[in-house]
Amino acid sequence: MVPAPWANHAASQATADDDIGVHLTLNAENEYYRWGPITHAPSLQSGEGGFPRTLEDLWEHADHDEVLRELRAQIERALVWGIDVTHLAPHLTAITLRPEFFDVYLELAAEYQLPIRLPSSISADQAGFPFRDLAADEGVIFPDHFDHDWSAGSADRVYEAIANLQPGITEIHIQPAADTPEVRALGDHTQGWIADLALVTSDKLRDQFAASDAIMIGYRDLRDAMRATPEQPAG
Repeated sequence: MVPAPWANHAASQATADDDIGVHLTLNAENEYYRWGPITHAPSLQSGEGGFPRTLEDLWEHADHDEVLRELRAQIERALVWGIDVTHLAPHLTAITLRPEFFDVYLELAAEYQLPIRLPSSISADQAGFPFRDLAADEGVIFPDHFDHDWSAGSADRVYEAIANLQPGITEIHIQPAADTPEVRALGDHTQGWIADLALVTSDKLRDQFAASDAIMIGYRDLRDAMRATPEQPAG
């Protein structure tokens, strides 16, 4: 999350082998932990400092051109920081299921030749437009299945997801965080983040992956596949 506090420090800790995406950010939902646009973007300001807290506020006021400029700047800043960006994903799905902003998502993914995250549990009819087909038509790669749950703690869901993997590529989403006073100050929901860190560093999880015979890949593999695909001629 390029606009967030400590983002530059986090980038300095990255290694060349890390899969790190840009979490395209247009909201700052926490009460006191705030961040805002890195470009001059009046329509992306909440009026109280930083991005809007809610998606509804964002969608009501955001200017399309300012959204595109801001999100391109976030990618460029990550590159300047030395991040070998492997993928894109929008914070709070702000531009995923809004037709007026989804084209920004696809434009940036195509421009930088980066795979993206898309929901797999929402149909085109539910979304109101064929978002997955549009991405595929542009040659943008995305996982077939996205397993996530924004509630705190992920262990039971993750173990079940591994036990019931479907053919194709599955992304299993979690939010691990170190147990620090700063993290805890964000609210009780961070207990789930702390539990997620214990989950992903546990022998139990490694053993379950080994037993599943799944092939572990990262977004770098998807990016390499996307960049190896010849571009289709226009028209």
